[in-house]
Amino acid sequence: MESYTEYPYFDSHLGEVHKYLRNPVLNFLKKVKAKTILDIGCGNGAFAMELLKEGYDVYGIDASRSGIAIAKQLYPKRFFLQNVHESCLPEEIRDIKFDTIISTEVIEHLYDPVSFIQFCKHILSSASGGSIIISTPYHGYLKNLCLSLANKWDAHLDPFWTGGHIKFWSKDTLRKLLILNGFQDIEFAGAGRMPFLWKSLVVKGRI
Repeated sequence: MESYTEYPYFDSHLGEVHKYLRNPVLNFLKKVKAKTILDIGCGNGAFAMELLKEGYDVYGIDASRSGIAIAKQLYPKRFFLQNVHESCLPEEIRDIKFDTIISTEVIEHLYDPVSFIQFCKHILSSASGGSIIISTPYHGYLKNLCLSLANKWDAHLDPFWTGGHIKFWSKDTLRKLLILNGFQDIEFAGAGRMPFLWKSLVVKGRI
């Protein structure tokens, strides 16, 4: 049986989620003047490769062996196997000064998101500060109400999804998580669908 860290990947294609996350993330990257980026939870590396095409210096880590194996086929020196619960980066990239961290559709899967944010803070602090950009499925009053009225919560929460979502974030809870861990200049952007029924929420913070 696959562990919860082994989210399966079968090719190097960009997923549907990243197609609608692309523009909000790029907008934030331009705003923070990102140069050297670490993609935590990079999966098959497809989104990081999109950023490489945009001229950014990008590296990625992920706990999925299948995902990293696919990513390494194209960029063997940019992608590394790493569990997000480990306390330090792989040796090959440990001395790189990352000014920006991105992590798309990862934090909702984590048992301990506080430790994850502290890990990100440590990486950015070693580079004398920087920015974090995170995305996660959006939850807010109107969307939650629509899910209730349509009786869609069972499908949305999906308890049968192995390795699925275990944390459900709103603007308020994400803001609190970042502020309590020393981040400031927090901004949000919605992604996918019409406003306030967004599929995902993208948040930016600076340390």
